[in-house]
Amino acid sequence: MKGNSESERFITKPLLVIFLTVLIDLIGFGIVIPLLPFYAERFAASPFDVGILVAVYSLMQFIFSPILGSLSDRFGRRPILLFSIAGSAAGYLIIGLAGSLAIVFLGRMIGGITAGNLSTAQAYIADVTSRENRAKGMGLFGMAFGFGFILGPALAAILGQFDERTPFFFAAGLAVLNTVLIYRFLPETVTEASRSMPRSMNRFKELVVAMKEPRLAVINLQYFLLIVSFSMMTTAFPYFTKFNFGYSVVETGYLLAYVGLIAIVMQGMVFGRLANRFGESKLILAGCIALIVSLAAVPYVTDATVGLIGLLIGTGLFAAGNSLASPSLTSLASKSASDADQGKTMGVMQSGASLARVVGPAICGLLLNNRANQVDATTIRQNFWTAAAIMLVAGAVSLYFHLKFETDSAEF
Repeated sequence: MKGNSESERFITKPLLVIFLTVLIDLIGFGIVIPLLPFYAERFAASPFDVGILVAVYSLMQFIFSPILGSLSDRFGRRPILLFSIAGSAAGYLIIGLAGSLAIVFLGRMIGGITAGNLSTAQAYIADVTSRENRAKGMGLFGMAFGFGFILGPALAAILGQFDERTPFFFAAGLAVLNTVLIYRFLPETVTEASRSMPRSMNRFKELVVAMKEPRLAVINLQYFLLIVSFSMMTTAFPYFTKFNFGYSVVETGYLLAYVGLIAIVMQGMVFGRLANRFGESKLILAGCIALIVSLAAVPYVTDATVGLIGLLIGTGLFAAGNSLASPSLTSLASKSASDADQGKTMGVMQSGASLARVVGPAICGLLLNNRANQVDATTIRQNFWTAAAIMLVAGAVSLYFHLKFETDSAEF
């Protein structure tokens, strides 16, 4: 009975609504991932151009995500979520209507400016869960990511067969549906007392101040390295599947949907139990190891060598490693912050992640581009191996964190 009572307190209507909100948002985001490199080619974009196209979205998110996170602490979660998701709809629509690469860049910039909804959603989850259930709440957030990365790429594969623009219009429609869902069904969680608390609007100063707190600084460093490496992989992945297997957006979309399925199983069914048994810091280290191995080995996987089975194993390790490390880091960050600073803490963390998504795709674009502005076997290997080296550094930082902050903790 006690276990049932705890489950009832965890699974609440607001938590289910924010799960659907994140899910719909991530379906739209997932549609873009396998499609963007193929779509950009119609405007004669090189691999470097695509890397910058991915990076510019995250640059805008880096600048504006902590601002929106802090504004959600002051004015409430609902208005910020409504504003940011409406901006996503506008960004998708502009890309779908683009007649040049410059307009595609404009759409990505608008989408990035209003892409602070994930940090606000994470803060909302922190609002409606207890500290004991925080890891489970972040795991549910990660499960929404997983569903989004199943349905989004799968929809890109299906819709992309009709017209390259159709998936972007569909993503815009989903974002409009999401604003209706939030407006009608999502209750506000920020109290009047919280709204009236004085807060600095210098986001970059807050980022520097946050990094002066040793525990949060190391957590944010780990998260930054993880996202740099993983974003290098996801940016290169359509080029990798096209070069090594001859895949189009259809096959690549289904492969990324498979990655999302692994993420659902890991974060929705396994992560909470593993976190309770082993602790988040150990799961971060295990995730780093899985990513190091897979990133180092996958460039050797081709249609002529181990084939599809090897590809499924490698991408499965990508998903498993990220599904262990990412929610563990967000859970630790949330536990390290006060209740009043959840929005700001998640905003700072997502700001660092956005900066990582600027650095990762930019590095990827440079490494993938040969002298002919094309991808070859060497450029693919050097991209994945660089990502593996970054994860090796992240693993060393994770080991330091566990020994420095967690070994003597009563939690572990």
